[in-house]
Amino acid sequence: MPWWFFRRRRAPATAAGPTGSTPSAPDRQTGEGALPRLQGNRRYLQEQPYLLPKDLGEVNRLDFQHYVLRSLLRGNYLAPIGQPRRILDVGCGTGQWAFELAQQFPQAEVIGFDLEQVKVTSTPPANFRFVQGDALQGLPFESGSFDFVHQRLLILAVPLPSWPGLVQELARVTAPGGWVELVETSTMHDFVPAGPATRAFYQLGRPLAALRGLDVEGVVLRSLERYLVEAGLINIQRQLVEAPVGDWGGRLGSLLALDLREASKAVSGPIATLSHVPEQEVLDLIERASQEWNTLQTRCPFVVTYGQKPVHS
Repeated sequence: MPWWFFRRRRAPATAAGPTGSTPSAPDRQTGEGALPRLQGNRRYLQEQPYLLPKDLGEVNRLDFQHYVLRSLLRGNYLAPIGQPRRILDVGCGTGQWAFELAQQFPQAEVIGFDLEQVKVTSTPPANFRFVQGDALQGLPFESGSFDFVHQRLLILAVPLPSWPGLVQELARVTAPGGWVELVETSTMHDFVPAGPATRAFYQLGRPLAALRGLDVEGVVLRSLERYLVEAGLINIQRQLVEAPVGDWGGRLGSLLALDLREASKAVSGPIATLSHVPEQEVLDLIERASQEWNTLQTRCPFVVTYGQKPVHS
């Protein structure tokens, strides 16, 4: 059986929904397809589909990315959440989004949930708490326990077959009347227009993402509304933001290009290893692609989709 074959895994009892269903998750074993845990000075997770590193360099990039997205979306969320009492951020990364929500809503309990606590601060907000776990094995929270559940940019972390079950799990832990918000982008598959270097880098990185079961065709971006509908949510809204990538798009375009370039460089080692090409060739391709973004005035899609859990009479 190939090591990337997916099967349903049993979640902890506290994570199971009313039907006992849990998100489909990859069953991983170290084998022929496994990449080194350490490549150069970068650290990767072997036992998870997560494609990007988990190290200090990625902490810095994620914090930078947070400020870029906040500027792009003109805020930290779009859903009409009112005054939530409990907030959950799934795949919270460095926790920066959750920290800011905790400061904005001091009356709320804000929980950040992720595989690892990658940034430890001595002064987190008093109403913030980190919980460690794997969302693909179910969320360790009671049903209906959060007024706002947020998940952002897990396109390189969640296998394509697992998305419907994961969104159902997000809806399960959402309280009646509460909101679920998903923020996603796509791979360079959906950059418009995409030049030859951008397309070549996408094709070179595609086997690595596909090996881990990740979406390489923009399916998730086109399916977010459907996932929310299938999870039983109502009042669903979708907003597409076509963000400029490169100096041609002003300060925001420059910052987004820097973020995308650093994210691409963060996977250059694994791509080179899997493709059997020198890493410098991959880095040169990334540099040429970033130049194309300016020349062609490339745009990158971001989609924000949110829905409300019905209040049953």
